[in-house]
Amino acid sequence: MSWITRSRQRLTDFIQRRETPDNLWTKCRNCGAMLYTREFEANLSVCIECGHHERIGAHARFAMLFDEGTMTRLAVDLPPDDPLKFRDQKRYPDRLKAARAATGEQDALLIAKGAIRGREAVVGVQDFAFMGGSMGIGVGSAFVTGARAAIAAHCPFVMVTAAGGARMQEGILSLMQMPATTVAIQELKEAHLPYIVVLTDPTTGGVTASYAMLGDVHIAEPGALIGFAGARVIESTIREKLPEGFQRAEYLLEHGMVDMVVKRHDLADTLGRLIGLLMKQ
Repeated sequence: MSWITRSRQRLTDFIQRRETPDNLWTKCRNCGAMLYTREFEANLSVCIECGHHERIGAHARFAMLFDEGTMTRLAVDLPPDDPLKFRDQKRYPDRLKAARAATGEQDALLIAKGAIRGREAVVGVQDFAFMGGSMGIGVGSAFVTGARAAIAAHCPFVMVTAAGGARMQEGILSLMQMPATTVAIQELKEAHLPYIVVLTDPTTGGVTASYAMLGDVHIAEPGALIGFAGARVIESTIREKLPEGFQRAEYLLEHGMVDMVVKRHDLADTLGRLIGLLMKQ
């Protein structure tokens, strides 16, 4: 093979690599179907083959819920980064730095205010991409900020959960966010304002044991994993095989733990109707 042929082949390979980016296709985690990424994202990250609801970030969630042009982000006071000087395989500040670089956000819970189908609401969204959406002091502070902003605006507080539980690097301080957020929910109730929870995949641990299950209405996305302890832990404790679909949204609906299972495409409409009913609008 001459050097001209080799050069032409290298140029062709280079052009082909440039024209076929790595993110052109997305593989469904449920059925394995290869989906054209643009179509997948246009379909709100729901698989067109099997209906699997993929996890999405906070910004995509806000764009999906709020009426266009109505959203305003609310500032949240952040606590010190490493109150316990925690270190495991990595230093806690290093983990925070990596999560912030990956997501562009300071912590796992974002708060915004806007209109959902013409009705005002404050919405909090946990981003599972930020350290598994774990609940630390920053998340607790953001939650209280969101609840009190809703009280000030006399509108509902909608919380979209996605978390692996409490943040172990903050120890007992992370667990203290459970009573702190519970008090904030009680303030909403005393102000006669709705607190609506949207449970997404996954919602587990201390988040499930606190603000995720204290709503006036609980909505779950299809197939969402919702529970406290993991299925394997429960099986090893009770020494029995768990039923099919245990801890999934549909199973919890059948057993009265959630009020409805709503597809992502219908979520904004459902929230708008609920807000109208609960606020008597």
